[in-house]
Amino acid sequence: MQIKEDINKYIFRGYDIRGVFDKDIDIDTAYTIGLGFGSKLYDLGKNTCVVGHDNRLSSPDLHQALIQGLIETGINVIDLGLCTTPMYYFACQDLKIDSGIMITASHNPKDENGFKFAFSNYQNAKGKEIEDFYDYIIKGNFHNGKGSITKKTVKEDYYNALTNNLAFGKKKVKVVLDPGNGTTSPFLNDIFKRVNVDYTIINGESDGSFPNHHPDPSIESNLEELKKRVKETSADVGLAFDGDGDRVGVISNLGNFIPIDYYMIIIIRNIIDKVSNKTFLYDVKCSKSLEDEIIKLGGTPYCYRTGNSYTKAKVAELDLAFGGELSGHVYFRDKFLGFDSGIYAGLRLLEILSNTNKTVEDLLAGINRYYQTPETKYKTKDEIKFAVVEKIEDYCKEKNYTYNNIDGVRVTFTDGWASVRASNTGPNLTARFEATTEKRLEEIKSEFENLIFKYNK
Repeated sequence: MQIKEDINKYIFRGYDIRGVFDKDIDIDTAYTIGLGFGSKLYDLGKNTCVVGHDNRLSSPDLHQALIQGLIETGINVIDLGLCTTPMYYFACQDLKIDSGIMITASHNPKDENGFKFAFSNYQNAKGKEIEDFYDYIIKGNFHNGKGSITKKTVKEDYYNALTNNLAFGKKKVKVVLDPGNGTTSPFLNDIFKRVNVDYTIINGESDGSFPNHHPDPSIESNLEELKKRVKETSADVGLAFDGDGDRVGVISNLGNFIPIDYYMIIIIRNIIDKVSNKTFLYDVKCSKSLEDEIIKLGGTPYCYRTGNSYTKAKVAELDLAFGGELSGHVYFRDKFLGFDSGIYAGLRLLEILSNTNKTVEDLLAGINRYYQTPETKYKTKDEIKFAVVEKIEDYCKEKNYTYNNIDGVRVTFTDGWASVRASNTGPNLTARFEATTEKRLEEIKSEFENLIFKYNK
């Protein structure tokens, strides 16, 4: 291994480091990042960090190279080995070590990989912190030392944290689980046998090539097999998890895809009378249905930017009981530890179902419904994606539209809204549209898609 001096700047993204293995990120990249991270911790007066990795095929090699870089700076490594991202978050909190790196590309395609990392305070680096870290690495002023490696497992303690505060009712809920061959696969049996549910697992073999479907449960087309199995078995619900286990996807008893903003409505309806702080956070891509419901329930809606590094930190900063974003990251702080765990999110829904005779569809009765598109991705280049959004914002200024720019542009009309933003996890623009009528939805969508196509050159 050797220091890599020409690291691609564009893998240092808004929430983490992420790119294609052996093209953007190779063994030397991981080693160099380890040297940089360890040196940065040394500068901060720290000597220990936590490291874990997901089940992607490239993760073991990157894991070994990263740790080698870390210990060469004198940093002591608590090595979790194969684990989900939520298990990594738990280990940091449980061991009271607020710095660490998780090797994962989350829900990205199988040929990609990356690093989520925290310098301090258990919060993932984001935005300018990541930009500054790139500059720090490029300078190459690395410390020398001799750190140690301690192997550690936190599985049992983590399982207890997931299940100890749940109060399942008499109804035995029937659930189909789909880990998508991702990193939750080896752990599902041990977790779900602890609770009173009738569960079936599909795509449950751990395989980092994700042979059955792409490991992103926020995209409905990835959950076709889960839908089919829920209907075939007359299950009460289907739950899917992403590649590293920090996001959840939901299929109703009728085999319908339930967007996470609707899932959040179910949760908020359940907890709002049990919590003192009745403000609930959601991201700019969420439906107005969620905002409407929070207000109807007497709560306060808080719209914030997308990105779990941002939303998780803001939920903690505002001391909220619950918050989340459309991609499937949700944060419980009423009786959990505040980080995003797809499995815990699923367990909370099962807990609700076990204490009622209502179905998932029943639990969504009475909400305001709008015509909407799913989140749509438009391929672009990292070099121009933010400039495209700026041009769309200029257009909105010229039209005197009402909008916020907390994350891209979210334009609000009296009868709908449009959101266009630059993805922080890949070379994409993402957009979502919603309106009170199907005709108006098509008008809003057409207006802003034309802008995307016009400027995305």
